[in-house]
Amino acid sequence: MVGDARNHLLLSHLGGILSMNIGKTEKYILKRIDETGGILSVIVDPVDYSSREKAIATGVAAYKAGTDIVAVGGSINAQGELLDSVTKGIKEKIDIPVVLFPGNIATITPYADAIYFMSLLNSRNPYYISQAQALAAPLIKQLKIEPLPVGYIVVEPGGTVGWVGDANAVPRIKPKIASALAMAGEFSGHRIIFTDAGSAAYEHVPLEMVSAVKKSIDVPYLVAGGIKTPEQAGKIVSAGADWIQIGTAAENSKNPEELLKKFVSSIRKSGKSKR
Repeated sequence: MVGDARNHLLLSHLGGILSMNIGKTEKYILKRIDETGGILSVIVDPVDYSSREKAIATGVAAYKAGTDIVAVGGSINAQGELLDSVTKGIKEKIDIPVVLFPGNIATITPYADAIYFMSLLNSRNPYYISQAQALAAPLIKQLKIEPLPVGYIVVEPGGTVGWVGDANAVPRIKPKIASALAMAGEFSGHRIIFTDAGSAAYEHVPLEMVSAVKKSIDVPYLVAGGIKTPEQAGKIVSAGADWIQIGTAAENSKNPEELLKKFVSSIRKSGKSKR
């Protein structure tokens, strides 16, 4: 009896620690995935827009279309006053989470709710696995930005992020490699797994790979890169993804709000069927 009581107290204490470590944005993500079966985030890279106003307008359009998260950031030069002004401009106009997608340690601003605290699991350079994270962690804590622990995996072709992050990109025909990396990420404590084919990739992560990764993990699974149409997004959710992130499609659209409504509808339909 004493041993049982001690174990119960230990489990209760552990549950309390885990609960404290999961922040508001992560709880929101888990809740939205549970409710819908599939969520959508839109990444706004301020560097890719002709003006700050257009970047902010795309973030607002994403919110009006019913997306779940607006992400801000990019692989090169999305930092400093530009990052501050765009993130703040979006945050002031929406009431869903604004999350940073960091390209390096400079992609941090106090105006965001959270940050993808990513370890690039298949980088050849230890800087992108743990050193950049160590350099950024004190500032993130000081600014009280919620870290979302993400195991990040770059899949061919990899795009800019693959080049910047010195990634040993997972071959598209090797889903078992992606699955093994995803499992390693989860076992290492990452609570979100993210496979990315790279910005403006010619094709999204193969459906066979999406299915294989999802079957190998028990944490939320985010897929991005090369997703050009709502139909593609729906198929990726049906294959197993919990979360889709797009950027280039919204950036290039003449009417991003209408396009993103179609993405949301397709993802929700697939999510509902999957559940």
